[in-house]
Amino acid sequence: MTEAPGNGSTSGDKAVTIRAEAIRAAAISEAPVHRRLLQSARGGRILSAIMLRVFTISTPHGHGVLTTTGRKSGRQRRNYVRAIRRHDKVYVVMLRPPALAIERPLAVSSWVWNIRGNPNIHLRLRRRTFAGVAREISDPTELRQAREAICETVHLVDYGECRLHLRGRPSRAKIKDLHGYWFDTGIPLVIELAE
Repeated sequence: MTEAPGNGSTSGDKAVTIRAEAIRAAAISEAPVHRRLLQSARGGRILSAIMLRVFTISTPHGHGVLTTTGRKSGRQRRNYVRAIRRHDKVYVVMLRPPALAIERPLAVSSWVWNIRGNPNIHLRLRRRTFAGVAREISDPTELRQAREAICETVHLVDYGECRLHLRGRPSRAKIKDLHGYWFDTGIPLVIELAE
């Protein structure tokens, strides 16, 4: 992950600093309940690689395999993501595990940089692959819709996901809180599917 550059303006720099501090504060409060392996970017990459292998043919409800084009290499890059579909839109969030969010709160995953370079993607949901265009969400109304989709949707596989990420017994409330943390500290994106 690399840091997002500032936009050079004083008010823009102040907004970026405020956002970074909010992410860091949320991560500091969340870190004690996370399992150690998955607090870091390295742990997240390991988990994503395992999930890609496990779900090579079909992904479970609420998850997908996102294929982007490398911004430098031009090669296809795949990532396992939580993907919540609402009609012709799919909401995803780039996660910042607590350790990373504390150390580098504005870090950006390579797959998001790839989308910034080329928003045309492919997304496999269950056994079907869709073409689509991905973009980061900034509109307040769309952010509310995305937050509701990401945070309020709980599938059976999310209980296992919660068990991997958090200490203690999984519950619907803990899952929603975990998804809320990811949404608030990550980068929400929407994929508009080409049917």
